[in-house]
This record gives sequence, structure tokens and C-alpha cells, in this order.
Amino acid sequence: MTSALYYDGKKTDRDTFEHRAKCFAAVLRDHGVGEDDAVAVLMYNDLTYLEIIEACRYVGAYYVTLNWHASAQEIQLILDDSESKLVVGHSDLTEKLTPESGVSIPVLSLLTPAALSASPASLPAGQDDLTALMEASPPITTPPLRFRSLLAYTSGSTGRPKGIRRAVDLSRPDPYETYKALAVVLLKLTPGDRFYTAAPLYHSAPNALSNFTVAVGFAEVYIAPKFDAESFLADVERYGITHCYIVPTMMVRLLKLPEAVRQKYDTSTLRFGISTGSAWPRDVKKAMINWFGPIFYESYGASEIGFITLISSEEAQRKPGSVGKILEGGSIKILDDDGVELPVGEAGSIFVDLPQFGDFTYSNSDGDLKDQRYGKHATVGDIGYLDDDNYLFISDRKKDMIISGGANIFPAEIEAALIEMPEVFDCAIFGAPHAEFGETVVAAVQCRPAHEVTLDAVQAFLSTRLAKFKIPKKLDIHVQLPREDSGKIFKQHLRASYWDGVDRKI
Repeated sequence: MTSALYYDGKKTDRDTFEHRAKCFAAVLRDHGVGEDDAVAVLMYNDLTYLEIIEACRYVGAYYVTLNWHASAQEIQLILDDSESKLVVGHSDLTEKLTPESGVSIPVLSLLTPAALSASPASLPAGQDDLTALMEASPPITTPPLRFRSLLAYTSGSTGRPKGIRRAVDLSRPDPYETYKALAVVLLKLTPGDRFYTAAPLYHSAPNALSNFTVAVGFAEVYIAPKFDAESFLADVERYGITHCYIVPTMMVRLLKLPEAVRQKYDTSTLRFGISTGSAWPRDVKKAMINWFGPIFYESYGASEIGFITLISSEEAQRKPGSVGKILEGGSIKILDDDGVELPVGEAGSIFVDLPQFGDFTYSNSDGDLKDQRYGKHATVGDIGYLDDDNYLFISDRKKDMIISGGANIFPAEIEAALIEMPEVFDCAIFGAPHAEFGETVVAAVQCRPAHEVTLDAVQAFLSTRLAKFKIPKKLDIHVQLPREDSGKIFKQHLRASYWDGVDRKI
């Protein structure tokens, strides 16, 4: 069966997709990109995104996804750390990547799709025209090399970005073969199915799921420029979408639609929706199941480890609060602070071994990582427990991270920027519950004597230093911030008033 790919309603057949990917692979080769090198991608949702990833497979390169909200300074840190050979991006995003901003590697630019921006008449000065380069390059003729996959970036406890690099293990199958298997095991795709995502492809989950669908070959991929609640319903009806990636933020927006709009579209073809990232509010999950039926699956995972668990709607109703059982072939251990395995029902650090995703290393680290390992098992700092049926429950997050709208936000990075504000004596950043985004960023500030600060002033100060989604939405002023005996700010006390009465802790 020959499948196709769609972007904003425009169809591309598989042969054309592969041809374009091979042409871009030739462009990469001509720019000196080879095995184990890295290519950075700064793009909105676009089918070209998937073509670039496929091209990296032909030359054996990693690809680095850059958050389009990031500042030039944030991007430059990742480009330096990943040693990317070049950047590929949409024109209105690559405008900020100039020699003055510190970017010295080649930038290959293409006009931003009209669906996303009023595209400029010309590309940024000094940047190469990606479209022209591809049209002038004969397709590469060598077969694909071993798939290196995504080189994802996450901030450490100091806020410094660190790359999660999959080890090349020749004793294991090519990771692309694992992608094909996961398309069936995790996404439950069958021939003729149609997978849809409007979530940003710089996020590891929608990126991976889209690539699973490309890899399996017998299903179609639909990439939307951005998420709009009514447009999603219209696309399900128009294209007969069977599978989708959908997160709680999107669900809340769907549920806010007037009843007349909700009833306007036939969504009966939709039979599988998968969510990752933010925890589902129980009322949202119940309302979505009442509307669409028990078609939703929730997956708990981490960029370092992969998709860890999966739970169906039926299981979620039987095991409220659980994130499911581990994928076949993996194992979970719950350990105390001394590395001793804990019994069923007792909460501790979650350590996971998922051999199908392969081991990982960090491009840099904040110190000794021995506490992150237990044999072949690894942890990302979450706390939870297993019940008698081996269902996993997440009860807390050990590392100081906020998840807002599916994006990981690290308080240390914001604190390091905010402490530079002249009026600020000390500060702490934490997450508070938010009905739509899961969590929102709160800044607790202790001002310098005889100084004052407002939320508007904080936001203005940080606007040139951090991506917009990291900037605090709430401000708490304290005469003195609460501290532990060690002198460390007691964030749990700051968070408590926001989380009291909420049926989740993260």
C-alpha cells in the first residue's frame, strides 16, 4: 500500500517525499555533514521537517530540534554544545541567527509557510536558500545509514542545556526498525490508518510519533501548521483521521467549544488518541471520553528513556491516577534514597530499563550521574509506586521541573536570569496548577531594600533573555523568602498554597 503525507491540506506522495529527502541529503553531504554529525532544525510545523529527518538518516547524522520560541542566546548554547554543522529553518525564525548573535555556522533558510506567517519577500541576508539548493542537487544514491535519531536537549539543575545522545550500539537492531515496531505496538497503526498531529514537532513526543508513522510505511501522516480546536474537528471529518496526538491543553480547548460547533462535525473515524507530557485532569479525561468514547491512551515517558508506559481509557477508569504499565520488554524498579528496592505500594524513585530505545549519554552534565543509574535502569527524578497489578502511579517530581503545555521548564534557568534584575535580592521559580496548561510559572521574589517590582516589570526584563513560555505568569512578593536550615529556599512552602485541594501533585 502506498501512503501519502499531508501538510495543511496539501498532499505529497511517498515517492516525492523520498526524492526531496534524498536531494536534501546531498545538500547535507556537500556541506560536510556525515556520520555522527549534528544538524539543527529551527522550524514551525512543516512537512519539510520530516524530509530533513529522513535526509539525516541517509547521511547518518543526528538532528537537533530547536524550540522556535527560544532566544538567539538560548539557541546558540545548543548549537555550540551539539557542535551542529549547520542550521535549517524557516525564514522569520532564522532572522535572529546572525553573526552578531554568535551564529557562525551556515544557515539554510526557506520561506515560512503562508499558513503560519506573512512570509517575507526574501530570505535573511547571508543565509542560503534551502529550496534552491535542493532543486540544484541530484538525489543521493547511497542507501540510508544507521538511524541516529533525535539529539534532544533538556536543561539540567543549573539551567545549562544538555544533549541526550543515543548510543550507537551495533549489537542491536537499527533504531529505525524499532520505530516501525513501535508504530504498531505503541500507536496501534494498521494499514490505511491516518495519524494527525498539530503539536510542535520540536517536542520529542509528536516528533517521534510522526516518524514512527513515516517509518512503518503503510499509514498516512497529517501535519497541521498549528492547533485550532474547530479546525481539528474539521480535519478529522475531512480526512477521516483515525489516530492523533492530543495533549490536555488541546482537550481543554476542544471542550470549550460551543455545543453547536462540537456537534457540527463527524469524528466517528477517530479511534485512537495518545497524550504525553502533562498529567490529565480527571474531569477533562472524563469529559473527553464521554464525547469521543474510550479511545484515549496516556503515555508517561522521558526524553532520556523513551515512551515508558501506556494506559487505555478503560484501564484509566479502573486505575484512576495511574499512568499505566511499562511497555513490553521493559522493567521498572522503585528504589529508596539508599538504592534499596521498595515493596508494592511504597513510593520511591522510579528507575526504568527500556532496551528497545537504547542507552543514552549526556553531551554535558551538572556533576556525577551515578545516582541516576541502577545497573541498566535509569531515572529522571520522578517519584512513584507500583500497585499489585504493576500499574505505575506518579506521586511527585524529585527534580525541580515545571511542565506547562507539554514543555519542560527548568526553574534554575529562569532564576539565573531573574536574579540579574537590579530590584531583585533573591528569587525562586516554581509551578502552580493551571486548568489548561497543566502548570503555570510563578516567581517568588524578595526585593532589595527600598525597591519594588511588578509582574509587568519582571516580564519585560526577561523578555529578551528567555523564551516567552518560560516567563512567569504570576508574581509573589515576599518580605523574606522561606528557607530550610541549610539556607536553601523552601520551595515546597511556596508551592503549598497553590496545590492545596488539587487532585494531583504535578
